[in-house]
Amino acid sequence: MIQVLIVDDDPDIREIVSEEARQQGWSLIEAGSEAELRSSLESVTPDIILLDIRLPDQDGLTIARQLRATSAIPIIMLTGMGSDVDRILGLEMGADDYVVKPFNPRELTARIKAVLRRTSGELASTPHSPAPNHDYRRFAGWTLDLSARILTDSTGNPVSLTNAEYLLLEALVESPKRVLTREQLLERTHNDDAEVFDRTIDVLILRLRRKIEPNPHAPRLIRTERGAGYVFDAVVEKR
Repeated sequence: MIQVLIVDDDPDIREIVSEEARQQGWSLIEAGSEAELRSSLESVTPDIILLDIRLPDQDGLTIARQLRATSAIPIIMLTGMGSDVDRILGLEMGADDYVVKPFNPRELTARIKAVLRRTSGELASTPHSPAPNHDYRRFAGWTLDLSARILTDSTGNPVSLTNAEYLLLEALVESPKRVLTREQLLERTHNDDAEVFDRTIDVLILRLRRKIEPNPHAPRLIRTERGAGYVFDAVVEKR
């Protein structure tokens, strides 16, 4: 059974998530503060953490950074409308995704499932077997399975991608050698129910470079075209 840990001091938010978790057959652990979060983590290891940006005893960004330094548990940040800086910092701290409050419970469920698909221990440790009827893109030793939404390295080992990272990579491999503006990439990566902001793309580009570039500080696959956008500078083969 999937265990979801929600950390939010708003009991109404926890009640909404609790009802959705019950309908999905998930186990929900509730915490209203950092202290309660730490106490919960002493006895359980959840599959995913839903972490509010604003907590009474600590800010969620600091907690996310601390958790990421010692744990690989996926984190979805719960942020307020208009808090663009918080969302940018959350991504930079290593959060796997964010959801803007007030949120649609179905959207939250979809985000949780998407993150779990890409970060599950089973996926990360088991070689991905090619399927004959899947749609693939191959580039620079990497294989992107568009049907299963899985990226694998040259040895067939899957690489964990957040939902936004996957959508960004998909947009890039579908338009190799072409300049794509931030606006074009935003259209391909944002959720219709979420407020989007320009610097999201820059943050996602940095994160994606760390995962697929031999040297992220001197990128060869994802090049920056100053004042224009980004170019995926690789030969992409379809299969």
